Amino acid sequence: MSAKKMTLAKALNAGMRKSMQDDPKVVMLGEDIGRLGGVFRITEGLIDEFGEERVIDTPLAESGIVGTAVGLALRGYRPVVEIQFDGFVYPAFDQIISQVSKMHARSLGHLKMPIVIRIPFGGGIGAVEHHSESNEAYFAHTAGLKVVCAATPEDGYWMMQQAIASDDPVVFYEPKRRYHEKGEVEFSTDGQAAMDLHSSRVVREGSDVTLVTYGPMVKTCMQAAQAAQEEGRSLEVIDLRTLNPLDLDPVIESVKKTGRVVVVHEAPTFLGMGSEIAAQVTEKCFYHLEAPVARCGGYNIPYPPSRYEEEYLPNLDRILFHVDEVLAH
Repeated sequence: MSAKKMTLAKALNAGMRKSMQDDPKVVMLGEDIGRLGGVFRITEGLIDEFGEERVIDTPLAESGIVGTAVGLALRGYRPVVEIQFDGFVYPAFDQIISQVSKMHARSLGHLKMPIVIRIPFGGGIGAVEHHSESNEAYFAHTAGLKVVCAATPEDGYWMMQQAIASDDPVVFYEPKRRYHEKGEVEFSTDGQAAMDLHSSRVVREGSDVTLVTYGPMVKTCMQAAQAAQEEGRSLEVIDLRTLNPLDLDPVIESVKKTGRVVVVHEAPTFLGMGSEIAAQVTEKCFYHLEAPVARCGGYNIPYPPSRYEEEYLPNLDRILFHVDEVLAH
């Protein structure tokens, strides 16, 4: 094993480069992903190494981008699509729901859809609506789609390769405000990831309250856990990593220990991922719970102007408020 410190952006780039080196059928499509390297520079340098036939600058037409990817997948390619911003995915919604998610079942398993749809998501960058949204629940709700979210450079590197290698369509969420934060990436000698793509992970152990989160809120929950420790409270933090399928086994084991749960995500709490997690935890851990499952998320309103986003997004204080709430029971 060898390790290197890199940003999430560089780790995602390295994961895509490795997949393209290993399989000539892996191709990239998206707006400005070639010469520009994408608006966040995630595909920077790939066109120089693999050429314009494999790193394709597309028109500004998300439906056409995803539709082209469907055709490529049916012909044996493994297309990786970049949606420039989270809110730009909606023109491609029909393609994703009606074609990408259903083709495998529609063909009775004969046709594969090895497509990765990359979506930079979430707020915290001072952008307007359609540039700061958390729309993961739409796709996690859709049977036939896998939905994952990499919160760290380590996961960005390995999960990207696993998603590209999957024969199932994967919606791959990338927390854009964490793109330039660094972390250790372990490179294994056998080229195998340490964890399955669809596995959750305990990132901090604790005994009083379980924080369940993913994406950009992993770091915020870790900060909340550190602040709580200084006040004598022990918080366990779980990074889901996968939203469909959900791996709740680590969550259930944690709840049996702590008896209290707070689910944290940027998306509005109404019908968000927290609703499903709260329902399953209540069903499976009812007699272990000492308090109702709390949800900490965005408000049920359109994403606000950038000057108000810090009031909209969950922060350390709001997370700790919910921790106090479940501890008060």
